[in-house]
Amino acid sequence: MERLNACTVTDAPGLEHVLLKHDQIQRLEAEFGSSFYILDVNKLRENYRKINTAFKSRYENFIIGYSYKTNYLPYLCKELSNLGAYAEVVSRLEYDLALKIGEDPKRIIFNGPLKTMDDINLALTNNSILNIDSLYEIDFVKRFASKNPEVEVPVGLRVNFEISQNGVSALQEGYKYSRFGICVNNGNLEHALTELRSMENIRIVGLHGHFSTKNRSLESYKIITQNLCTLAKENILDSLEYIDIGGGIYGELPKPYDMLVPAFDDYAETICGIMNTEFGDFHKKPLLILEPGVAMVANVFLFAAKVIESKRIRNDYFVLVDGSVHNVKPTMHKNNLPMKIVRQEHDPSEEKQTFHIVGYTCMEKDYLASEIKGRLPMKDDYIIFENVGAYTIVFNPPFIKERPGIVAMDHPEFTAARKKETIRQFFNEEIYVF
Repeated sequence: MERLNACTVTDAPGLEHVLLKHDQIQRLEAEFGSSFYILDVNKLRENYRKINTAFKSRYENFIIGYSYKTNYLPYLCKELSNLGAYAEVVSRLEYDLALKIGEDPKRIIFNGPLKTMDDINLALTNNSILNIDSLYEIDFVKRFASKNPEVEVPVGLRVNFEISQNGVSALQEGYKYSRFGICVNNGNLEHALTELRSMENIRIVGLHGHFSTKNRSLESYKIITQNLCTLAKENILDSLEYIDIGGGIYGELPKPYDMLVPAFDDYAETICGIMNTEFGDFHKKPLLILEPGVAMVANVFLFAAKVIESKRIRNDYFVLVDGSVHNVKPTMHKNNLPMKIVRQEHDPSEEKQTFHIVGYTCMEKDYLASEIKGRLPMKDDYIIFENVGAYTIVFNPPFIKERPGIVAMDHPEFTAARKKETIRQFFNEEIYVF
């Protein structure tokens, strides 16, 4: 089913989160300004527990590697680390962040298509889990192994294989081929295996197979898991330690999204079923790694924006808020997010209007939501947008106005997870020349 392109807005008493009262948000405004994000820490813990339980109850040798790129708010990453999640990173920036928040480097999974010699040296020296994405990285690994002949060098390979279903591409945007990983169909995998095995102290211990699919279907994960297991048994059985199926699974969608999607248990049943079949007779089953991002954090963030003005232009109503489309959907897709209005005063009027919620930038297309049906929000009301935790904060550019703060809500406490940006941070004097 398709997502709704317009939704009927409801007032705050129906909001499932704690912040329902206007005066509560006003108190937070005094510290964080008239727009800010809210991180629901308890919801984050619940998501982690649900994913972990779904998989670990079916396949015990299992870990979660949280996808930092989805939302690398340090407060959030540290909380997930405390819960037991490994750090899945795709750049040196993210790797260094994991170290900065105190993550054990042995619990860092270093993926991604761009790694320098220095990155490889650091990851291998720290005994991090390293997945090679491209052939050029093999030379870096071999140079490290040559300089450290007494050290065993374990590496994993990200592999690229066909996941089309009935001749139709399963990849996002309908791309015919994924651009990531080492191709298994053109001799590149055999070349990689030969090159790595030319060094006695290098061990190929795992296979990684993350694919960004457009439908996140169970069938896609069945194909991915089965291919990884088959390739592992055919090529690295004697040294196999882990199967990393990547991320991309659906999380729990808000009720207004009229979509039927697989639950965590459905994914776990599909993936773990194959793992148990393929490795059921093994004395020690290989580690299964899942790298969720969207599923972990999308629904644990809200964005609260104060209404500055509601005005009528010809036959349309426009509600200006202290926020922009960059704060709630930086890719500027046309779907309306679930949202609630927290009103300053109760208006017994039931008159409804159709209105648009627009932002502070000078772009005509700065629509946070469009064609909303409900009672018109008024000045000093607040609009709370839900499901803004995935990619929204990391994509949020410093454009026209400073980035908003982030409040961590851990019942009943409210803590600053990120302060509101000021001109000193916006134009950092360590990098800008004045």
